[in-house]
Amino acid sequence: MESAVGPTARALLALELIQGSPGITADRLGERLGVSERAARRYVGILRAAGIPIESARGPYGGYHVGRGLRLPPLMFSATEALGLVMAVLDGHHDAGDPTGPVGSALGKIVRALPEPVAAQAEAVRRSAAAAPDRAAARPDAQVTAALVRACSQRRRVRLEYRSEAGSEWDAEVDPWAVVVRHGRWYLLCWSHSPNARRVYRIDRVRAVEALADRFDPPAGLDPVAALEEHLADGWEYRAEVVVDAPLDAVAPHVPRTLGRLEPAGAGTCRLVGTTSNPWWYAEQLVGLPAPFRIEGGPEVRHTARVLAQRLLAAAGEGESGWRRDTTER
Repeated sequence: MESAVGPTARALLALELIQGSPGITADRLGERLGVSERAARRYVGILRAAGIPIESARGPYGGYHVGRGLRLPPLMFSATEALGLVMAVLDGHHDAGDPTGPVGSALGKIVRALPEPVAAQAEAVRRSAAAAPDRAAARPDAQVTAALVRACSQRRRVRLEYRSEAGSEWDAEVDPWAVVVRHGRWYLLCWSHSPNARRVYRIDRVRAVEALADRFDPPAGLDPVAALEEHLADGWEYRAEVVVDAPLDAVAPHVPRTLGRLEPAGAGTCRLVGTTSNPWWYAEQLVGLPAPFRIEGGPEVRHTARVLAQRLLAAAGEGESGWRRDTTER
């Protein structure tokens, strides 16, 4: 007996099955739909009546397939496939050659709907193109991203499993305010309930997402991009406190907001306060400060700056023994 699913919905499901399994037989289609073979043929008839070119062939290798016609048949993407295509467009990287991935699966549906000459060319490019992977690209999992986007739209609290760049792992309950893409990286702007503070997390480092029953309201007038820029230096593992021997207005143009917060420190100096998950990167950024500075807080950043200084001196032919001692200790 057929379920309560409507005939139109079941006909569309039949179309997706035929698109995904060209050559599927009526009895096999009925099994996949959970209906009789006769009912399956009726749904094929509904599709044909709607102008969708469903063709069939007899014999042991026959079955249904979507023919090439002037009318584009409906494309039914899953949420993961749709988001995968959006992510591919936004970050410029995709797995279009992998038919098992969300982008490759969605692209296959589009190719099957194209006229034969165009589809043949597209498939030839798809099979032969070899993309050089960008090793610096951070590609978040499409299902994890979809779950976070859904939680943002539904205003539902989630529990995250997170792994930092340094390898530390922890769970956090957060109110997901927005997903923001910045310079090819995907971030979650949220309120974290453990430190009771605003946080920014890299989505490619989120291992799992669990939607919770609690609801939330984001801050009124929230500008996700501005908030991300402002707080991108907050909440990481290693702190840094740097005193610069120059007034704030002279230093500010040279300090990106991702390094932290600048504040006056008196007597023509200013103070930079921030956090980072990568002390090496942070120490490299400090080299661009326009005046002498002292790292007064953050032992990890201070140590890394010392190693970086010794390496640069060694490259210039000075301080070579110091660099060797440091690499030996490490």
